[in-house]
Amino acid sequence: MAGELAFIARLRDLASHPAARGLNDDCAVLEVGSETLILTHDSLAQGVHYLASQDMADVAWRLVATNLSDLAAKGAEPLGVLIGYTLGRDDERFLDGLGEALRHYNVPLLGGDTITAEGPRTLGLTAIGRATYRPVPSRAGAQVGDGVWITGAVGAAMIGLEALQSGDHDPALSLPYRRPDALLAQGQALAPLVTAMMDLSDGLLLDAHRMGTASGVTLAIDSAAVPLAAPEHRRNEALRWGDDYQLLFTLPPSAVPPVAAYHIGTVEAWQDAPLILDGQPLVDANHLGWQHEA
Repeated sequence: MAGELAFIARLRDLASHPAARGLNDDCAVLEVGSETLILTHDSLAQGVHYLASQDMADVAWRLVATNLSDLAAKGAEPLGVLIGYTLGRDDERFLDGLGEALRHYNVPLLGGDTITAEGPRTLGLTAIGRATYRPVPSRAGAQVGDGVWITGAVGAAMIGLEALQSGDHDPALSLPYRRPDALLAQGQALAPLVTAMMDLSDGLLLDAHRMGTASGVTLAIDSAAVPLAAPEHRRNEALRWGDDYQLLFTLPPSAVPPVAAYHIGTVEAWQDAPLILDGQPLVDANHLGWQHEA
């Protein structure tokens, strides 16, 4: 077995509960009485998802925001979080940032676990939310004729990380990478209207490829229509770079998004590839965005 995709394929054999959605979505959707709970868990690894030299307050914010972004893509209202924390450098700064993020999003800490370990740290968070609209949006559901939309620009996180790596001390430049925003209000407003929705964590092209695959359709995207937060000559990189946490969604052709958004393409019948970029079919997901390798 090699790589993330092969591992997830084996996990699907174990995830038979309907709430798991076949592991084809970022969240579990669990019916409990009259409520629908939305559950997600993401981790950050030192040296992979954040720099070893970063302010741990920023790392804490990032951990909260990336998990709440998954809830945003389901139109969910956050109910609380559970933390898995490896003790180490600047624990107090981490707690400072955690408190800032929880207050900003008005989300309570409900519990979790702390450990000690050797080597680079891995931090985890489980976010629990409540569906505000049912059926809960998923990656699947995009229909032929729908418009493809995005809530904002891509490339800001790419530029932000490069600023950190270069030692640029302009906090505004690195802010989109250090402290991304979970678009909870936008997700809740969109949930009753969208046919499919997900957040952009691994790159626009890879995530659009995933949406097309899950929906059994082809997303035809015009690269020039995608708003950019990077120099124009780096558009190709920005389309593949993750961590922007915008919402990618599809709407029926007559629908108008109730939030600021950009129309970047259309949904077409399956054409031997889940994604067409500027008329070019992209069959292989490799090199379209971020994927973990073993």
